[in-house]
Amino acid sequence: MPIRQWKLARRSLPYGERTLVMGVLNITPDSFSDGGKFYSAESAVEHALQMIAEGADIIDIGGESTRPGSAFVPEAEELQRVIPVIKRLTTEASIPISVDTTKSAVARAALEAGAEIINDISALRFDPAIADEVVKATAGLVLMHSRGTPKTMQQLPPIEDILGEVIGSLRESIALAHQRGVARESIAIDPGIGFGKTAEQNIELIARLDQLRMEFADFPILIGVSRKSFIGKLLDNAPADQRLHGTIASIAASVSKGAHIVRVHDVKPAVEAVRVAEAIRRFS
Repeated sequence: MPIRQWKLARRSLPYGERTLVMGVLNITPDSFSDGGKFYSAESAVEHALQMIAEGADIIDIGGESTRPGSAFVPEAEELQRVIPVIKRLTTEASIPISVDTTKSAVARAALEAGAEIINDISALRFDPAIADEVVKATAGLVLMHSRGTPKTMQQLPPIEDILGEVIGSLRESIALAHQRGVARESIAIDPGIGFGKTAEQNIELIARLDQLRMEFADFPILIGVSRKSFIGKLLDNAPADQRLHGTIASIAASVSKGAHIVRVHDVKPAVEAVRVAEAIRRFS
């Protein structure tokens, strides 16, 4: 793959030479796989530094659970959860910090505190002003495909052509971001595994990720398969904490199909899986 640059707030992050690993840091009491484990600022920072030591290229901090059925968290509460951790990490770590939020006020405060990427699961559907904050900070922006809201997404009737839906919706979000001034080289896209898709559609999107990459050749492709429910369904309804091996298989498949960034909870196994999958892909 050619090496390109993803433009962030204070640096450009090269992608394409190898698959980057984004470590997930949920500062929430109710996230689907690790809710409450890193709820205090101290434990959150400690876990982030551990993920960095294990090889994470980016840390993605979330203060609001987006698991199926979850409700929105008040803005003040989300800020209270994430801002102290961002401030600590930007002084103790050198890798880029991403913030998983759908609120422009949280995006603004996070970028002011030192974050360099906003990861918006709604792709600007919930709060288009996120794009304005990204422009002010010249930050990176992840546009993720999703349907409905976290509370309703799994109750929606399935879309017949999921790849067509993801491509069309992301094109609309990219156009909106451009209208509000976001630079093309600042945008990454994510097909949104698990967000309003059936288990079979999640598998299809991974299998056809190379087609998505061709459709969006100018953008880094980020994918989050870690511990997702489709893996549990394939593994006799395994709970989230018993989906590591399935996650690793999904990561390897995503790398073989051209993912530029994988978003994971278990960094060390993911880094090792990526390294082996890339070595094999070079001969294909």
